[in-house]
Amino acid sequence: MSLKLHTIIASTRPGRIGPSVARWFNDFAAKNSKFDATLVDLADFRLPIFDEPEHPMRQNYKHEHTKKWAASVAAADAVVFVTPEYNYMPPPSLVNAISFLSKEWNYKPAGFVSYGGVSGGLRAAQQARLLASTVKMMPIPEGVPIPMVFGLLDETGGFKANELIETSAKTMLAELYRWSEALTPLRRPETAAQKAA
Repeated sequence: MSLKLHTIIASTRPGRIGPSVARWFNDFAAKNSKFDATLVDLADFRLPIFDEPEHPMRQNYKHEHTKKWAASVAAADAVVFVTPEYNYMPPPSLVNAISFLSKEWNYKPAGFVSYGGVSGGLRAAQQARLLASTVKMMPIPEGVPIPMVFGLLDETGGFKANELIETSAKTMLAELYRWSEALTPLRRPETAAQKAA
């Protein structure tokens, strides 16, 4: 059974370039890793600011948007967040989306493809790693920072990676797969006997 990687487009703002970067990465992962790669657009779920009446750990979701988002996250064995940097931080849409759920994230490795100006979104990725760790994800240190991203877009808005970015992506994907394999036993549902012990 192949392990499933979800590449999640974190920005939902109009005019975003996240889909171009994420499409490139998802295609790259499909060709250069052992993962079954799927592209997920956070904008498709239309999540409002967190609006569930109960704590996410209870998984007693009332809203259809939450149920759909939970099912999507639960289906993944590993995730890569493709994120811009807003004011040294990840976008509020990503913070909100992670905070909407709890157990669905548990024991999944997370990688980050970050983009922006000179910093390549590194500050946003580092802040997002802290948040991911609080929902029991394993954010790996390897990442794919993309500085001066607008210079890597073609005339149609498509993203064109260079050799350094591709090398970073291969390294991150290899590590992500190793972590995903290692954490597989922890992602399995507990049996009644294990819960009682």
